[in-house]
Amino acid sequence: MMHHGEYKVVGGKLVVVDLDTADGVITDVSLNGDFFLEPDDALEDLNDALRGLPIDASHSTIRDAVNQNLREGAVMFGFDADAVARVVRRALGHATKWEDHEWEILAPEIIPITEQVALDEVLTRQIAKGTRKPTIRFWDWNEGAVVIGSFQSLKNEVDMEQANKHGIQIVRRISGGGAMFMEAGNCITYSLYAPESLVDGMSFADSYPFLDAWVMEALERIGLKAHYTPLNDIATPAGKIGGAAQKRLANGAMLHHVTMSYDIDAQKMTDVLRIGREKISDKGIASAVKRVDPLKSQTELERLEIIEIMMDTFAKRTGATRTQLDEASRKDAQELAETKFATEKWSARVP
Repeated sequence: MMHHGEYKVVGGKLVVVDLDTADGVITDVSLNGDFFLEPDDALEDLNDALRGLPIDASHSTIRDAVNQNLREGAVMFGFDADAVARVVRRALGHATKWEDHEWEILAPEIIPITEQVALDEVLTRQIAKGTRKPTIRFWDWNEGAVVIGSFQSLKNEVDMEQANKHGIQIVRRISGGGAMFMEAGNCITYSLYAPESLVDGMSFADSYPFLDAWVMEALERIGLKAHYTPLNDIATPAGKIGGAAQKRLANGAMLHHVTMSYDIDAQKMTDVLRIGREKISDKGIASAVKRVDPLKSQTELERLEIIEIMMDTFAKRTGATRTQLDEASRKDAQELAETKFATEKWSARVP
C-alpha cells in the first residue's frame, strides 16, 4: 500500500513522506520537503532508518531510529527526528491533522463556573468514547471566581478571607497550570476537546503553540502580534496576555484550554491571589494593570467582538460549524458540578 503524509513544523519547514508498506512493515520511503539537510546524501540515512520499521511503530521508536541512523556530523535545519516521526505516523494514519476531523464550535453561553469546569471533564470523556465530534467551546459567566490548577495548594494560592470579602468563589479544574482570576467580562476563555492523535508524539511544550496557531492569526486580525513564550504563556510585545493548560486522558482524549485577560481589577486580584502579590511586589498596582489587561488596552474592540473574530478564524481554518450544547451534556455537567466540582473535598484536595 502507498501512503502520503505532510507536517509543517511550527516555526519551521514542511516535511513530506511517501511510503510503501507490505506485510506490516514499511518497504520503501521517500522523505522530502522544503527543509535543509547537510550533507545532501544524509537524506538517504533518513530513508534507510524508516525502511523495515513496523507500520504500528510508536513515535519514539521512529524518532530513535532516525537519530541512530543519521551519520555523525549531519545537521537538520527546520525539522528534526520528531518531525520525521510525526509525518510518518500521519502517513500511516496513527496521527491526525486538523482537517482530518469534523470540528464544532460552541459559542459562549452564561453557565456557572462549577459547571464550566465540569463540562471540560464531561466533553473530554465524550471525545474518548467517540460520542462527540472534536469541539472548541467558549466560556461565559456572570460571577466572580478563581479557577485553580489541579495540583495547586488552596491555602498557598488563595487568601480565603479576601475571596469571601469580594464574593469570589474558588473552583479547582482537572488540568494543571496556574490560577485564573475570572470576573464576569474580564477575560476570554476557551476549551478545545480533541482526540490525542492530533498531538501524537508531541510534548506539551510543542503542542501548545501548535494547538493555538489559529489564535495567533485571530489576534493578528485585531492588530496584535502575539507569540508563545515557554512553557504555556501567550504574550505580545506589551507583555503576557494569557496562558494555556492541558489534560491528556489515558483513554486517548485531550483537553486544552486557554484564558486571556481582557480587563481585570488588579487590586482585587492581588487581594485574593497570594502568588499574584509576590509577582508584582516590586512593580505596584499600576504596573500590574499594564501587565494583565493588554487585550482591552491594545484594541478598541469589545470582548464579545474579539470572541466572534476568534470563532470566525477557527471556522475558516478548520471548517468548523457552530452548534448548540445539548441538554444531556449540560445535565451531566450539572450533576458532576454538584457531586465533585462544587464540593470542598475536591476544591481543597490539595490543602
